[in-house]
Amino acid sequence: MNRLNKIAVTLIIISLILLFPGLLRPILSIHIGAKIPLLGEISLHDTTQSIISTIQTLFDNNNHLVAFLILLFSVMVPIIKAILLLLVLLVPSIKNRAGIHRFVARISKWSMADVFVVGVFLAFLATRSDDNIHAQLHEGFYYFTGYCIVSIIATQLIRVE
Repeated sequence: MNRLNKIAVTLIIISLILLFPGLLRPILSIHIGAKIPLLGEISLHDTTQSIISTIQTLFDNNNHLVAFLILLFSVMVPIIKAILLLLVLLVPSIKNRAGIHRFVARISKWSMADVFVVGVFLAFLATRSDDNIHAQLHEGFYYFTGYCIVSIIATQLIRVE
């Protein structure tokens, strides 16, 4: 195995280590309140969600399509991609390694993980512009962002002979 592929294996493992807390740890808190004269500030909505809890909430509220799409593109595709890349890199006897690598390159385009990170960040910035809405990013956002960056770098380094 060449040096770049060894680095790629290490980065894929690191990306998986970052992915799981990125999915399970809180990613974003949103607090919506109103300032009412004489009463002060009243809390109308307060929630903190991880990616997995967001998927569960969407399923519970009958938003099955959106929940499934987030599950597919932000959870399943990244895990499948990592497993297939590790197989290509660590099992030299596997047939059609180049074909599997091409398949991963194709499904990587459909991994919406990086788009999801940008969407959460834009939602965070948008809520910061309203005095009645307070948003806070949590550690899950940073783990998930780290996963996206490390995974992209690892995929770019892979060389299949």
